[in-house]
Amino acid sequence: MVEPHDGSGPTAGPASPAASAQASTASPTAGSGLAPMPMEPGPSRVLVVEDEPKLAALLADYLRAAGHEPECVADGREVIPAWTARRHDLILLDLMLPGIDGLTLCRELRAMSSVPILMLTARADESDRLAGLETGADDYIAKNPFSPREVMARVKAALRRGRAHEMATAAAVAAFAAGSEPLFVDEAGWKASWRGEPLDLTPIEFRLLHILAAQPGRVYARTQLLDLLHVDGREVTERAVDSHVKNLRRKLERAGAGTDRIRSIYGVGYRFER
Repeated sequence: MVEPHDGSGPTAGPASPAASAQASTASPTAGSGLAPMPMEPGPSRVLVVEDEPKLAALLADYLRAAGHEPECVADGREVIPAWTARRHDLILLDLMLPGIDGLTLCRELRAMSSVPILMLTARADESDRLAGLETGADDYIAKNPFSPREVMARVKAALRRGRAHEMATAAAVAAFAAGSEPLFVDEAGWKASWRGEPLDLTPIEFRLLHILAAQPGRVYARTQLLDLLHVDGREVTERAVDSHVKNLRRKLERAGAGTDRIRSIYGVGYRFER
């Protein structure tokens, strides 16, 4: 159910498409407007993939009130063409869709881009959440109970992380081009290189390098790395991290990075050295 009006939203003016069909929920753009929301720097393009017209209209209203530019599609077959045409900054993706299901779309989108994807669905079982996260979703939001304000808070957080990642990637590309940073990690393309020499990494090794190199000097405990590397909750011992680090060190050394890029911190874990 959609969260009831709590008095903080609009009380006058024309109702939104969703509010006209559901009296308990007011449009965030009607009358005096929604309680002011912090604006993101510049409008963000958000693709709303939802086959329930009332819910899609409600989400679009809240997104506009937050300063974003929503585009709604209801059929899974329309998603890839829509995203390819506009390159949205974030995607709200329903799981159950006509044409192509949300999990398949998430997998296809993630193969092309690191655009933030928030899975929005009535299926809230742990197995469904894990399936969404494993295919590349950044967050998983249950529809029951449904809170538009919670969705907007998660959208804001995902966009903030996405912008930080874009800035970090741009800085890394500039440093690599200038020759001041020998390591280049292309998250979207799942590729890494050292001074132009490709590193032939497994998915786990790539994630490990990406985590460590993103914050040089930071010490990660083995348990932290396990949680970050194995989000599916499978039973893996801390020695598995040691094995991955050993293999990654060998490949870095083979590319000319030396043997001390990943330092062992006795009794704690590992850190990456520039």
